[in-house]
Amino acid sequence: MGDEELAKDLGLVSAMTIGIGTMIGAGIFVLPGVAANEAGPIVVVSFVVGGIIAMVNAFSVSELGTAMPKAGGGYYYINKSLGPMFGSIAGMGDWMGLAFASAFYCIGFGQYLVSFVPLPEVAFLDPIQVGALFAGLAFVGVNYIGAKETGSVQTVIVTILLSILTVFAVAGFFSFDYGTLTGNGGLTPYGTGAILPATALVFVSFLGYAKIATVAEELKNPGRNLPIAIIGSVALVTVIYAVLVTTMLGVVPWPELSQDAPVAQAAEVAFPASLGPIGGVAAAAGAVMTAGALLATASSANASILASARINFAMGRDKIVTNWLNEIHPNYATPYRSILVTGALIVVFIAALGRDVETLAKAASVLHLIVYALLNVGLIVFREADVPEYDPDFTVPLYPITPILGAVLSLGLVAFMDSIEIALSGAFVVAAVVWYFLYAREKTDRKGVLSEYIQDREAELPDRVVDAADAVAPTGTEGPTIMVALANPRTEGALITLASALAKHEGGRVLATHIVTVPDQTALDTAAENRARIDDSSESLLEAAKEDATAFDVPVETKTILSHRGFEEVFDAARSNDADTVVMGYGGTKLAGGRAESTLDELTHDLPCDFLVLDGETVDISDVLVPTAGGRSSDLSAEVARALRDTADADISLLHAVDEGGEADGEAFLTEWAAERDLGDATIRVESGDIQSVLTRVGGEYSLVVLGATERGLLSRIVRGSPVFDTIESLETPVLLAERPSSRSLWERLVGRGEE
Repeated sequence: MGDEELAKDLGLVSAMTIGIGTMIGAGIFVLPGVAANEAGPIVVVSFVVGGIIAMVNAFSVSELGTAMPKAGGGYYYINKSLGPMFGSIAGMGDWMGLAFASAFYCIGFGQYLVSFVPLPEVAFLDPIQVGALFAGLAFVGVNYIGAKETGSVQTVIVTILLSILTVFAVAGFFSFDYGTLTGNGGLTPYGTGAILPATALVFVSFLGYAKIATVAEELKNPGRNLPIAIIGSVALVTVIYAVLVTTMLGVVPWPELSQDAPVAQAAEVAFPASLGPIGGVAAAAGAVMTAGALLATASSANASILASARINFAMGRDKIVTNWLNEIHPNYATPYRSILVTGALIVVFIAALGRDVETLAKAASVLHLIVYALLNVGLIVFREADVPEYDPDFTVPLYPITPILGAVLSLGLVAFMDSIEIALSGAFVVAAVVWYFLYAREKTDRKGVLSEYIQDREAELPDRVVDAADAVAPTGTEGPTIMVALANPRTEGALITLASALAKHEGGRVLATHIVTVPDQTALDTAAENRARIDDSSESLLEAAKEDATAFDVPVETKTILSHRGFEEVFDAARSNDADTVVMGYGGTKLAGGRAESTLDELTHDLPCDFLVLDGETVDISDVLVPTAGGRSSDLSAEVARALRDTADADISLLHAVDEGGEADGEAFLTEWAAERDLGDATIRVESGDIQSVLTRVGGEYSLVVLGATERGLLSRIVRGSPVFDTIESLETPVLLAERPSSRSLWERLVGRGEE
């Protein structure tokens, strides 16, 4: 069975709870005591400064996320913009950063667990480390067998946490004493210079917002909801941190604030003071806070382990790491090797660094800060290179100041880390670069936008810049991805044959996708859980696709996609899988799952890549007719014709329709057109009459007609109909409609221009 992709419909609230639920973890339940011990009460400002740095980066993450909502994650953006060397740094940094963060969250879990359950020392491990190891192994096990949080569960967790913390904040407000806040050396006992080092320590509390981008493909209306969720979650969490830390320090003197369980300690003090001498209130309040802390740290650790597996999958897909890591478990359908390797790292970090929670927190932060800096640079590259497909619905304010500021602040905060964290991060960066040159460079074939930008301007740029770009460029065989959208077993063979011929000719690969349309009334999670029937039908269809592709000896991958949408999901799948060409059946373009409003939304945007739409259930590529009047899509028709000629020995005939008496000019045009497109050996055929009558008259003489779409818009052609489409449907000969993306305006995309 091939890979599966779940096209969920997450709303704004669910998206925000993903970010909030990840951020409100060990950062607030563990670090206030540790950070206050280093900076004093001014540590509240450290949390605010951390939130401001996160907010600047959140703007950039939002723009990148809305430009590529199906990609998700900082690794993908950096790899696509700056190239695979920087992608290796980002991917390894994200992976190791998440492993450090998971270990940190597990230590936080252990700190609160020992207040509930007495744990022994084991060898060189203290009780907190023992509890952390227990938690880490449990979370790895949960991910191994495939149990995962859903949006609804995460919403419940966040609701419980916010409720607990709100009650604590209210109780703390009535117990707050400004004298307690300032009674031990004032607000700045260590001076204002302690603010930024403390910010470096607590920044791990703000790592969750970027995880929203990793599920961008599951969001409804990502252009609106993604930036609101990312920016909104950072703003809300920053306010929560400022209020809660201020409350803690106004209830418990900062030198006395627990470095293991500060929230529980502050709650035990605050509730009796606010409610009077009620027996058992202090103990109950502490117990509730401890339960909340366990829930929060468990949620954060589990989410981090889950995210790490996604990063490994993305790197494996791009051949930066071996796909051995992404082997799917035959029973649990999880990338068990990736999860086990990540789990082993977490166990090592807990055992080696578990007594020094600061090192774990800062190590997680410094690696993520490097990724954030590269992410901001990547945004600038996308903008300055003017990449056609880069069309974000949200743009950062004050460009380019905002991304430059984000990169500077991120790297600047690294300077306030301790030498051990800087050394660790430096070692991981060097290791990632060495790995790229020793392994990934020869495997991957994906050049970054920056490399292509430099290559296109070799004459304008200094030689040392061009030489540097060439020195780090990937050397793997580069080839396109030909995606096949399968829906009907009767058309599978024809579509795979066409796709395989193209992939063979261009040295690319075939990605066979089966898009299973689920009724709106059925939740996609439910459909996925009860997918025995879906698996059977998909497996037989995709296995047939693999067998048909083997005749052309091309690499083939398969994927099943569950979606409430039909035709529109083809667009999204093409974007998320970086498809260069999509091959699909004509029947699916008539109706997009019966949802006209979604169809309208999709069709008013430019195509994500080249599209080949076959009207016919079978295909014989022995005798191919290519009508042309010039244009971008006719160039695509010529590419298809060359591929069929070179890989399947097809006889190619070119057709040009002219007015009566224009035969000589038509033949001159067609001869020149053929020569420029390496089709000089094709049969030249010039016929008088309009294209509809000519196609009707001569189309039946051939086994396949490859017709380039004209400049009239898709919506106009499909919804309102057109003479050419009427001709296609009347022909008994299969017709392959070829359309190349263009930069038409929205109005031109809707109603078209010119006549067919």
